Amino acid sequence: MAQQTSSCQYVPTDQQRIGLPLINGENLSHTFHAHQDITAVNTVDFGITEGKITAIIGESGSGKSTLLKLIYGLLEPSSGEVRYRGWLIPTRKDKLIPGHPAMKLVSQGFDDLNLYAKVWDNIASQLPNTDLALKESKTRETLDRLKILHLAQQRVADLSGGEKQRVAIARALVNEPEVLLMDEPFNQVDAAFRDALQQDMRQIVEDTGLTILLVSHDPTEVLAMADELIVMKDARIIEQGSPTKLYYEPTHSYTAQLLAKSNILSPDQATSLGISSKQTIGIHQEDVDFKENPQGTFLVKDIRFRGFYEELVLNNEQLTLHAILHPLADISIGSKVTVDIKRYVTFE
Repeated sequence: MAQQTSSCQYVPTDQQRIGLPLINGENLSHTFHAHQDITAVNTVDFGITEGKITAIIGESGSGKSTLLKLIYGLLEPSSGEVRYRGWLIPTRKDKLIPGHPAMKLVSQGFDDLNLYAKVWDNIASQLPNTDLALKESKTRETLDRLKILHLAQQRVADLSGGEKQRVAIARALVNEPEVLLMDEPFNQVDAAFRDALQQDMRQIVEDTGLTILLVSHDPTEVLAMADELIVMKDARIIEQGSPTKLYYEPTHSYTAQLLAKSNILSPDQATSLGISSKQTIGIHQEDVDFKENPQGTFLVKDIRFRGFYEELVLNNEQLTLHAILHPLADISIGSKVTVDIKRYVTFE
């Protein structure tokens, strides 16, 4: 990987803080000033672990991409700070060309690619000509690592969206950055090939010690890929933790809905299911057991085919529940069912 880089050459008055995570944000905010001020990131704290994949996830407009740009140094904080290896990250006011030298950013639109040049030239152009043999070997190695060596002599413009994404990632990695930042990296990748690219990125992290920070609005993209999740809502970070912990033990109803499409119930609604709680609860769809019963109090209002399972919408006079039917069975809209809740989560 690249050599450790400090920011003292860009922020001469800065002093390194020891004992912080690789990337650390404290009281970080950013406001866009226009006809009406818009706070895109509002007083957030976070830590990014070295050598891991961290995903920032949330709905569109939650502040994910703005946070990524603050980490890279493309935007200047309105308040607070971001540090890399204990040093302040330089911004536009500190250096002519923004962006941290130890990081590379892959954006959504392939803006950095030369679409009418060959794949090989897009990668090789990032390396100096001082050692041509090394330049060729590193280009070949990077293309091979991203499994696009066979595309080396093709024009980027002639590639599929998924192949272009691999070229963009290869171009970012050829100079061995310490951190790779990715903004909605799988938007252009067909679902059939998305998992393969995600697992290739995991292998690169294991082989090289690369740190990846990616932005996504799709939980299916990150649950199997990320080591850590940062959940954003309305410009704030509401939770941070492992995918497993945030899926099974979320402290915020928004997280449960985002990651598990959980049923969110008020205390009164919970009581109608025989659950006594003074707080809002969440019931994951897979935790709703049901059986056909002519005396049942719930009615099957809708059945949504999801491939290997079906999502059932169950309704009674008090509430609506979404449940998973797996394995598939013969059940029809209008059937009466009894419901049993296997597990639920109580929110703070």
